Formats: sequence, structure tokens, C-alpha cells
Amino acid sequence: MPNCISGSKFYNAARLGRVKVENMVGQAVRALALIPARAGSKRVAHKNIRPLQGHPLMAYSICAARLSGVFDAVVLCTDSELYAEIGRHYGAEVPFLRDVGISTETSPDIEWVELALSNLSAQGRDFDAFSILRPTSPFRKPETIKRAWRQFSADPQADSLRAVEKCAQHPGKMWVVRGDRMQPLLPLGPEDQPYHSSQYAALPAVYVQNASLEMAWTRVVRDGRTIAGNVLAPFFTQDDEGLDINTAEDWWYAEHALAAGLARLPQVDKPAFDLPKLD
Repeated sequence: MPNCISGSKFYNAARLGRVKVENMVGQAVRALALIPARAGSKRVAHKNIRPLQGHPLMAYSICAARLSGVFDAVVLCTDSELYAEIGRHYGAEVPFLRDVGISTETSPDIEWVELALSNLSAQGRDFDAFSILRPTSPFRKPETIKRAWRQFSADPQADSLRAVEKCAQHPGKMWVVRGDRMQPLLPLGPEDQPYHSSQYAALPAVYVQNASLEMAWTRVVRDGRTIAGNVLAPFFTQDDEGLDINTAEDWWYAEHALAAGLARLPQVDKPAFDLPKLD
């Protein structure tokens, strides 16, 4: 399957429950879901498999990816045999384990994405596009993924698409401190009115990325050794779609939001995995 070329014409067609994209000569675009789940979380131990409403956290990303109908394959990228077993239980493939050296808290994403694509290619499985679906965003629904895929596949000039939301703490109110003095992070606004002395509603809209999803053509990895490329499209998450769980406080809020009906998890179509006692 040839890689997609920027500038080609694409259209969406729903067939057999899967969201299909074809190029101008009718060739199907193969899409891959990558779910990174390393075992070495420090802020919340074993965060990616900690149970949330009866299932390990990463189960929601695996099932949302599968049930979206977007992907030809859903691959869990982990350094843990236990995580691999759990991933397979919920329907993900685990054709290899991540090397320990690229599974640290500071390892850049490009390392494990390259590993995944090269390992799959060595098996004769090449993909035109990939999506990173992080387990820490369990509220991303199959419908979220479908909406993002339709936007991304309809914009072939974009190298990638990334989920964003309007920032709560505006950078116009941020400062850089040097010694006993500080300077505003951003320069003066229009008519020399300092952003730091302006009302929030008067500040220009600024968006922050969240971990809900990323999509890109695989050519950006091959040609530029990047997961984003140079032309990025924004995907605006709605309601609970962008809620991210990284800290104990985030976990508390997620449980509170679920109990209060403020958030909803995607469907899990597998029985609960019998988790061992975690340290």
C-alpha cells in the first residue's frame, strides 16, 4: 500500500461498520491505533492498569479504538508482560514489547512510534496513518475518534491533527522570574495594554493540547522523524473528551465526575480482567 501524499484527494465512506478513507484511485488508506502504556508511572503507580469503574484504565482506550471502526489494527506498545496480557484480553495486539531504554519517563514519543512502525513493517504490515491514543484519556469515546478521523482525512494538506482545548490559565497572566524581579512571559497586547492587566475575556483565545488523541500520516515519521510534521490541524475536544488522568488529584476528580454524572466512560465489550495485587 503506497503512503498517502500531501495534496491527494480523499473522501469518506462507511462500509461494514468501519470508517473508510480512499484516495483518488480507490485505494484504501490503512490506519493504525497505537496505545502507549509503559509500566513505570511514578505519580500514580501502575496508573495505566489501575482499575476505574471495574476495568484497567487502558481498557477504555483499547475498546474505544476498536469500536470506533476507524483502524485496521489496534496495537498496545508496552514494556510489561502483564500489561501485554491485559491488552490482549481487551482486544489489542501486542506483537512486540518496548525496549526498556525507550520506556522511561523522559523517552520521546518518536522512539517508540518508530519502533512500532518498523516492527510492523518487518511483518509485512505497513500503514498510511496512525493515531496515538493514550490510556490517560479514558473519556475519549469511539464517536470522538470517528469525528477526529473524518476531520483529519478530509484535510490531506495537514501532516497531523492534535486534540486541544481552551486553556484555563492564560499565558498572558504568566511571568518569568529572574532573581528578585519578574517579566511577563508574553509581550504587550494591542494598544500597549499589558495582557497581565487585562480581563480574561479580553485576552486572545489560546489553546493547550490534551492527551485525548493525535493523528498523523506515517510519512511524517519516515521523512522527518517526527510524530507531528509541520502542518498541524486542531481537534477541539468537547465536554469530558479531553479529561486527562496523571495525578492522584486527577484520579479523584475522574471518580467524582463519574459519580456526579459529569463524565461518561466509553463502552467496554469485554469482561473485567482479574488484576493481580499491585505494589
